[in-house]
Amino acid sequence: MTEGQKRGPTSADKVLGVLSLFTAENPVWSPERTARRQRVSLATSYRYFNTLVASGMLEKLNRNQYVLGPAIVELDRKVRAADPVLKLAQPVMERLLRRLREPAAILLCRYYRQKVMCIHQETNRSGEPVSSYERGALRPMFRGATSKVILAHLPPRTIVNLWRDHRRDIVANGMGPGFEDFKANLRTLRREPVNVSSSEVDEGRTGIAAPIFDASGRVNGSLSIVLLSSPASTRVVERLSIAVQAAAREIERSRGNAAGQD
Repeated sequence: MTEGQKRGPTSADKVLGVLSLFTAENPVWSPERTARRQRVSLATSYRYFNTLVASGMLEKLNRNQYVLGPAIVELDRKVRAADPVLKLAQPVMERLLRRLREPAAILLCRYYRQKVMCIHQETNRSGEPVSSYERGALRPMFRGATSKVILAHLPPRTIVNLWRDHRRDIVANGMGPGFEDFKANLRTLRREPVNVSSSEVDEGRTGIAAPIFDASGRVNGSLSIVLLSSPASTRVVERLSIAVQAAAREIERSRGNAAGQD
């Protein structure tokens, strides 16, 4: 393969690609349906499924129906135990939540494959959920404070790729009819220490989010307060904007201190 040529997907890529087909909207798949989607032979598709069942990644539900298997749960537990950011952020999130008088949720999120993924949620509301951002939930990049505060600080090349791949969504969400307008909106967002949104993701909710940066100054994720009210009063937004910024900076300092002890 010459320099500059793009490597095609390997067998391992295709096997792992089967797992990406399983979503909340499509939790059950068959080898036949997967073969059509991946444009591989039925024999190849069955081989992929057998490999994933043997590893526990998939589980046979009925004769020709498969769902995600118990190995996924085991891996998630390992990730929770090993995630250094989550270990440092969780006590900060718990302290922040105790300061809130309003029904609220605190979210720790990160950028993942042109979307935002929730890593952890703390809430003081046991009945009605405050936020649909539960662990593992993927959200769009162009709606809501949690996503926009990450979007605003992504590298220029990533911004170019997002415009190329999601231009319609960007325009539909009012972030600019052209690429230069899009970049101008991001510059405006970057100038603000927090992003505030109302009912952009969950109806009747207010989101207040601050970015989290790594030691190199790259955006690593976001910390958000989601309130069970929309719109929140100016006084409440101002008070919580200061609180979420302080909590995000505390997480960054904790990471720096932990790295210095390694």
